[in-house]
Amino acid sequence: MYQDIVDLRGFYSSPLGQVTRRLVNRAIRGRLPEARGMRVVGLGYATPYLGIFRDEGERTFAFMPAVQGVMKWPTKLPTLSSLVHETLLPLQDASIDRVIAVHALESTFHAAEMLQEVWRVLAGGGRLILVVPNRRGIWARMDTTPFGHGRPYSKSQLVGILRDALFTPVGWDEALWMPPFAATPLLRTAVAWERVGKTLSLPFAGVHVVEAAKQVWRPVQARKVKKADPVLVPSAEPAGI
Repeated sequence: MYQDIVDLRGFYSSPLGQVTRRLVNRAIRGRLPEARGMRVVGLGYATPYLGIFRDEGERTFAFMPAVQGVMKWPTKLPTLSSLVHETLLPLQDASIDRVIAVHALESTFHAAEMLQEVWRVLAGGGRLILVVPNRRGIWARMDTTPFGHGRPYSKSQLVGILRDALFTPVGWDEALWMPPFAATPLLRTAVAWERVGKTLSLPFAGVHVVEAAKQVWRPVQARKVKKADPVLVPSAEPAGI
């Protein structure tokens, strides 16, 4: 289930939350190095990661689920955030270039429907960037951070649910190898943890950062064709004896 907006804001205001934002932002930026002229939507609680795209993109919005709550974003500029239902986004079909979903997939009770809605609003060639807790990581086992709530995913589970929603995973990254503790000496070594974890491809990173492309074709399931019954053609002459 979704966490309350107050708890999420409080975490990202803390020293651990600020370090988390920097480390995850690196992975997101690696998947989206340039957003100039794009229409970008953040889904879930993605505002800590949208600031780097706000000035680049043609439009940048933050959509927050109703059960989570909403906060004004940006704080000192005209608001770009809105309260929505994650399965009914107030957008036209094929109108968005990139969707960045953070604290969304693991929290919703409607994961498949949410991904289908994201597929609907993405333009052809659009991409979804998902930040999801890693089932094998320590961050998913401790509820002191937002990544310790909801359902964590393994890599194979993410591939399966994305393909079911007609997305093709095209890029994969990970982040948060450091333990989720707020001790100052540990926070100072966060970059070193990331460097070692990434270099050695250690399996216990805190989050998956997945880039998935929208499929614009739908697979057609083959159907078994029944063999037709023989057709009797009437004859004008009596059959021979």
